Amino acid sequence: MRATILSIGERMPDWIAVGLAEYRKRLGRELPLELVTVRSGLRTRNQPIQRAIEMEGAAMLARVSAADRVIALDGRGQPWSSEVLAKQLAGWRMDGRNLVFLIGGADGLAPALLDRAELRWSLGTLTLPHMLVRVIVAEQLYRAMCQLSGHPYHRG
Repeated sequence: MRATILSIGERMPDWIAVGLAEYRKRLGRELPLELVTVRSGLRTRNQPIQRAIEMEGAAMLARVSAADRVIALDGRGQPWSSEVLAKQLAGWRMDGRNLVFLIGGADGLAPALLDRAELRWSLGTLTLPHMLVRVIVAEQLYRAMCQLSGHPYHRG
């Protein structure tokens, strides 16, 4: 099983890239993690925001296979504790499907992406920058893997 963070936005600040790289390294072969980015849709006076969101959604959907388990990061989704995520991950490992975590841009995810998602995960009621969400997802995946292996990283 592999995991992919599929996100809007291509240019990451250095500190985000470093944080993401650290958790990718820690996950190693236990859960290989890839970042795939999609360019933000064009937003102009003549281009409605909804059209830009739809273009982003189409570009993201093109990078998802029919066999992938898709999880949308969505403020209206279910909040999961680290322990709940670990239980989810244990179940997902049993079926072996690849995981794709969708992170939208400033205007959220296209309806087509939310429809494709099997689950919607909320990181809480805070509004977080989508670049930071990449690191949070990676860290939480690492924490869940540590819980499953009995590693002391998560002392809960």
